[in-house]
Amino acid sequence: MTAPLISVVLPVRDAAKTVERAARSILQSSFKEIELVVIDDGSTDGSPEIIRKITDSRLRLFQQEKEGICAAANRGTAEAHAPIIARMDADDFSHPTRLEKEFELLHRNNFDIVGCQAKIIGIHGKSVESMQRYESWSNSLTETDQIAAMRFVELPIINPTLMAKREFFELGYRQGDWPEDYDLCLRALNKNLRAAKVKEVLLDWIDSNNRLTRKDARYSAKAFDHCRRTHLIKGPLKGVKEVDLWGAGQAGKPWLRWLQDKGFQVRRIIEVSPKKIGTKIHEVPVISSNDLPAPEGAPLIIAVGAAGARELIEAELIKKGYDLGENAWFVC
Repeated sequence: MTAPLISVVLPVRDAAKTVERAARSILQSSFKEIELVVIDDGSTDGSPEIIRKITDSRLRLFQQEKEGICAAANRGTAEAHAPIIARMDADDFSHPTRLEKEFELLHRNNFDIVGCQAKIIGIHGKSVESMQRYESWSNSLTETDQIAAMRFVELPIINPTLMAKREFFELGYRQGDWPEDYDLCLRALNKNLRAAKVKEVLLDWIDSNNRLTRKDARYSAKAFDHCRRTHLIKGPLKGVKEVDLWGAGQAGKPWLRWLQDKGFQVRRIIEVSPKKIGTKIHEVPVISSNDLPAPEGAPLIIAVGAAGARELIEAELIKKGYDLGENAWFVC
């Protein structure tokens, strides 16, 4: 086999029901200059035997003791031969042109990281209602500035859609008490690595009760919150003493307490509720969104979780001269 242009890393543990379909979806890609690096992380259900039955010289299988998803993904990076690495999960289905279109986008604008839009479906092929808001939000983020600006809301690029220069993956997935893919994404974007997405659904993200994101505490809302707050302090809030906060509802009040506990001076809270405007919350004056002045140097943290609110706030901030991702950050 000639040297691959893309190495696709596929960690596996006990995925006998789905791994063959996932692997073949990569090997049947329209982009042929690839290798598929499968890391079996201590499977006990026959997953390695299923992989061995696939006769394709571009497939390389490595087995290790049960070490976890981070170790398996990092092993895949170490074993990969290509300068460009893509990810794949053992549950999912990669569309035939995914690798081709992501590779073209990566090189056309010299991006560091690319992905694609994804469809989140259940094991029976139907849309997952509870994931529709996240799917729509993630798929709406296709441009570099959007991805960077919205990164503290949630994971902006779905992990199994990733393709990136080797340097991104060599940052390494880190074992911890938070989602390893979100941690890696935030570290990369805090280093100003440039990301974008193909504006097309090219991966079926299969949601099931067996998926780690459903059953592991590292992917809970609390764990995501811990991750985003840690990286906010290391990134946009590094060296900052004063902040403004938009939102004093169920989403905003915990952020107010956290900011004050961390030593930040919250200068003002912006609200739309007439009952709160003109009052003080934890000694912080509450003003109307209409009275929000133009940017004055302090970052604005927006903690409003109601559906549709983000779009309305974004439009208002742009009118007032705020630059999302520079002096204003959505966090939910």
